[in-house]
Amino acid sequence: MSANTLTPTGSVLSPWTVRGVLRLDVLATGGNGLAYLAFTGPFGELLGLGRAVVVGLGALLTGYALAVAALAARRRTPRPAVLAVVGVNSTWVVLSSVVLAVHPAPTAAGAVWIPLQAAAVALFVVLQLAALRRSDPR
Repeated sequence: MSANTLTPTGSVLSPWTVRGVLRLDVLATGGNGLAYLAFTGPFGELLGLGRAVVVGLGALLTGYALAVAALAARRRTPRPAVLAVVGVNSTWVVLSSVVLAVHPAPTAAGAVWIPLQAAAVALFVVLQLAALRRSDPR
């Protein structure tokens, strides 16, 4: 086993293992993406983002969840790939703040949902980094 590969241990959805926290990320991100795709109109109105933005976000989140699911399904999870997930999630958190700063008029629900979602993604970043540290064989 190379130093850049992590072996699976622990519960399937444990936030304390790399694969477990990746799978939790898949459930949250994929569920969110599918909900956006299934209920584009209501989410667009509720959040004040518009239908096209919600469709784009739904497709992006669903595709990203599938990529993370493929990573989590591997017998050995490559450390650099997990760090890439951490990077993408961190970017999402930053861009969520930018959207709030520059978006002309999200609804009250959007002004609450966007930072709440960013906080949940930030939690995944913390859990993923902590799981990586725990799994480091060095």
